[in-house]
Amino acid sequence: MIAVENLSVTYDGRTNAVEKVNFTFEEPSIVGILGPNGAGKSTLIKGMLKLIPSEGQTYYNDVLLKKVQRKVAYVEQKSAIDYTFPITVKDCVSLGLYPSGKLFKKISNEDWKKVDNALEKVKMIDFKNKQIGALSGGQFQRVLMARTLVQQADLIFLDEPFVGIDAVSEKIIMEILFEFRNQGKTIFIVHHDLGKVKDYFDKLILMNHHLVTYGDTEDVFVDKNLIATYGDSIIVKGGEEK
Repeated sequence: MIAVENLSVTYDGRTNAVEKVNFTFEEPSIVGILGPNGAGKSTLIKGMLKLIPSEGQTYYNDVLLKKVQRKVAYVEQKSAIDYTFPITVKDCVSLGLYPSGKLFKKISNEDWKKVDNALEKVKMIDFKNKQIGALSGGQFQRVLMARTLVQQADLIFLDEPFVGIDAVSEKIIMEILFEFRNQGKTIFIVHHDLGKVKDYFDKLILMNHHLVTYGDTEDVFVDKNLIATYGDSIIVKGGEEK
């Protein structure tokens, strides 16, 4: 169970980026966070994780989330990641081992097998010795997913993971996320493509600085809620934004 209570993020002491958000999800789910540009979607997850100053709290199984950080994996937007950093694919994936206490310790052969298995899973094993700067956007997103695999987190936060990636990579990533959900994990995804919402998400959070609504996708993803979130200019037919 994950619960957010009165979460707010204020910039410059006066601008409410996220205002008094409350929601609870009881069962493992893939949760889509939707809203217009600048609605506070990324800010919401950063506030939940205390990556930025925020009021309110987030609980995981009735324990403050900040006390169980080892159970959390966070993948920020690709645009915020330095592709020029001199690190190989396998070394990048091995960073996922550090939340389990591997930092500054020699990585064992068994751990490297976990890295290889994760890269096999995302179909990137042939690239393991390449520099991350040599990868396409979709390939790099798969590497980040492999890092999440070795971390074995219970809560996963992904910020716009499908922006600028190919269809094959997106399909591979979603297959892994469905597996995660079936293993009892909860995944939050900041997302913008309304056409794939019904295929991808069990639950939705609709944001426009404040919480518009949340719940099961079939109940939330209806015209009146989308108009309340995006404004009267949006017309939704068959799940596509016009």
